[in-house]
Amino acid sequence: MTPTAFVGTLAAAILGAAGVAAAAASYHAGDALMAPLALIALSHAPTLLILSLAAPATRSFAVALLFIGVGAFVFCTDLALRQYVGGGFGTFVSPIAGILMVAGWLVAGLGALLIARRMPAVAAH
Repeated sequence: MTPTAFVGTLAAAILGAAGVAAAAASYHAGDALMAPLALIALSHAPTLLILSLAAPATRSFAVALLFIGVGAFVFCTDLALRQYVGGGFGTFVSPIAGILMVAGWLVAGLGALLIARRMPAVAAH
């Protein structure tokens, strides 16, 4: 397992576990900000896992893994701080984390295009 795959898989596991815990907190304790945290965590954790395993195919996937991973962790941490501490990182941190996640998705798409360009065309039968 490459270091990128190891770190990405570990990050996916942590984010996924945090998402399940946040969903439980939202449902059972009524913690309002935990529902969006669960949504972000549980939708991005599988993405981190896939990107960590696909990263050797193109550097774009490694960059996407970094952007989505950092963006999701910062965004979720900010929501948790707002819920339980009463204040987050600051006014612009969540939007920047969101932009990082969007950029990561776009870079992942670029990586897929780059891989498709390297593959030989397959004739239709």
